[in-house]
Amino acid sequence: MPHFTAADLAQLEKVYRLNLVNAITGFKPANLLGTQDPAGRTNLAIISSVVHLGSNPALLGLVMRPPSVERHSYENIRSTGHYTLNHIHAGIVKAAHLTSANFPREESEFGACGLTPEYRDDFQAPYVQESYLKIGLTLAQELPIELNGTILLIGRVEHVYLPEENVLRPDGSLHLTAAGTMALSGLDTYYETTPVARYGYARPHQPLPELPL
Repeated sequence: MPHFTAADLAQLEKVYRLNLVNAITGFKPANLLGTQDPAGRTNLAIISSVVHLGSNPALLGLVMRPPSVERHSYENIRSTGHYTLNHIHAGIVKAAHLTSANFPREESEFGACGLTPEYRDDFQAPYVQESYLKIGLTLAQELPIELNGTILLIGRVEHVYLPEENVLRPDGSLHLTAAGTMALSGLDTYYETTPVARYGYARPHQPLPELPL
């Protein structure tokens, strides 16, 4: 069985270490981060670092890389306080990955990658029209992570848009496979999902209830 210690990881070639450490957490959510600067210039970036932080209020965390160089998405979020998260599906996965290229600030990834900015309900940041599940957030808190210079942005969920298909279950949970939502492993491998099992609330020494998928 391959085994890496912390010392081993530190000695690995940079790209090898990058690929390995990005993959060890397993599947991650794949989202497109939509922002706009105060001058109206749009930006779109693929991200995989979104985490649930709480439901009341509804908060999502987003880890941003260190701002040691120009970070257009981060700068736009700080200057406007608004941003969107847009789920990726198979129909836009190639265009979504292309947004990871280093485009100049003056060129919008929307146009360069063949995606369409969409504005809803007077929200300042653009959604991805082609995405099926979209979330609008406002920046609530910014926390620096001193160990490596990254930044945790905490966003308050202001809007959630779902497809009209059978995605929203009666109990409020989502059938993400029906929405076409994809997962990401590492930095470059995308997966479609297949539900295997769904269980109810677990109680000690009680049979685990199985729920319909």
